[in-house]
Parts: sequence; C-alpha cells; structure tokens
Amino acid sequence: MNKLFDIDWHQLFVPSVPIVETILRGTVVYLALFALLRFLLRREAGTVGVTDLLVVVLIADAAQNAMASDYKSITDGILLVVIIVFWDYMLDWLGQRFPRFQRFLSPPPLTLIKDGRMNRRNMRRELSAESELMSQLRQQGVDDAAKVKAAYIEGDGHISVITHGAETHSSPKDKEAAT
Repeated sequence: MNKLFDIDWHQLFVPSVPIVETILRGTVVYLALFALLRFLLRREAGTVGVTDLLVVVLIADAAQNAMASDYKSITDGILLVVIIVFWDYMLDWLGQRFPRFQRFLSPPPLTLIKDGRMNRRNMRRELSAESELMSQLRQQGVDDAAKVKAAYIEGDGHISVITHGAETHSSPKDKEAAT
C-alpha cells in the first residue's frame, strides 16, 4: 500500500535533461525531419501536409516518452511538445510572412502531362509510373492522357488535372465533398 502513494515529486516535475539541450534536440530533430520529408516524400504525403504529419508523429512520440517515464520528468516531455508546436507554427508564420520562404515549405506544382504528352523526366523525378498516373486520371474521370491539357502533382501529393475545354478536376475526395 505504501508503494501506491510513494511518488517522487522532484523526479516527476524537475527536468532530468538541461532545458537548453531539450530545446536544441527538439529543434534539430524537427528541422532535419522536415527537410527530409519536404524533399523526399512529396507524393507519399497524400492528403496530409508534411508539417502536419511530422507534428503528429513527433508529438505522439514525445508525449509517449514522457508518459512512459523514458524521460525522468513530465516537464521534459511537455517542453519537447512545446518546441515541436513552436517550430510548426514558426514555419507556417514565416511562410505566410515571406513568400520566398513559402516556396521552400511547399513545393511548386510539377507538370506530369502537358497537351496530352507525359513528362517522363518529371515522372521519374517523382518515382511515378505511367500506370499510377493513368490510375489517378481514371479516378478523376479521364480515360486517355490525350484528353489532358495539363496534369500536375501538387505540393501535397495530389494530382490536379485540366482537360481540354474543362475545369480543373480535384481529387476524388474533393468531388465527394462537393456533392
């Protein structure tokens, strides 16, 4: 019964790692993972933005470690979560405030089809096979690449399609939401 109420309050709330080290670790890991995800995983990100995905994963890990006592204090875990949220907010703020920085945060659309012709170079760059692209076109109601005026892989991984004489097609999920 004594174990039930024997809590080491000092260990629970006093950081076990120097605060500056926690800030530095959180900053370096967040920015390194952001850069990796930004430059390598455009099409795999899908509907979730890279920064959103990164924040969810890192916050879950940081909070889990604090709750599972891998850290010596709750304060360590909370501080790390605050640092992750800070950088997420700061990158969004910088992107909103400085257009050049926004171009770093979100890649520009990349042409996959222009006037019915597939851009093989850009498809290789994005590791996108012709069958994958055709599947995306069919999901948007286009059965032949020759009918496509332009198709782009957007910064969030979606493929937008403009057909000859038609409006831009959005993803199938966007179509469902509109109906």
